Amino acid sequence: MYARSTTFRGAPDAIDNGIAYTRDKVLPAVQQMDGCVGLSMLVDRHAGRCIVTTSWDDAEAMHRSAEAIRSIRHKAVSSVHGVDSDTEVGEWEVGVLHRMHNAGEHAAARVIWTKAPIGRADRIIEGFREGIVPRLAGLAGFCSVSLLVNRDTGRCAIATVYEDRQARHYAKGQAQAMREEFTEHMGMHVTDVAEFDVALAHLRVPETV
Repeated sequence: MYARSTTFRGAPDAIDNGIAYTRDKVLPAVQQMDGCVGLSMLVDRHAGRCIVTTSWDDAEAMHRSAEAIRSIRHKAVSSVHGVDSDTEVGEWEVGVLHRMHNAGEHAAARVIWTKAPIGRADRIIEGFREGIVPRLAGLAGFCSVSLLVNRDTGRCAIATVYEDRQARHYAKGQAQAMREEFTEHMGMHVTDVAEFDVALAHLRVPETV
């Protein structure tokens, strides 16, 4: 499984417009594309930061969609009064996906971005699957976790979803301790950590564990 993430910023007071546009226009369009298995949208209403992620059966399907997605992306960014030059697009392999519960109306996420030496992806995936997933599953309010990897750059993105902001807050200390232990053991460097509301979660991605 593969994923393409589009990160962009807009005006905080336009975030609801962006959610509506993504739900009503972007989602139906990508669902018609061959090999697409879903879309999610994370938003930070205070900072105006949005992440729209589409998931694909394989790398070929993801790459075939690139041209069609480009024009759709421009309109989505415009819907929150953002600009294309500030938009970051990432392509990933879905290394781990574990889902205990589907994301509900009030779901909240924490996303961690890391960098590791190239060539460690398999070790990171295995270590995350065996050492982190069982521990996250024991946290109150935990819904799901995904580990996305880019083998060419050594970058990873870890998204953990909780049933609401309160559950995310209560889990923060334990999650941070796990993160620090895991990243140090794997030789990974944390480059960013951010918290979001889960605005859209229309995913049919099968679990890997």
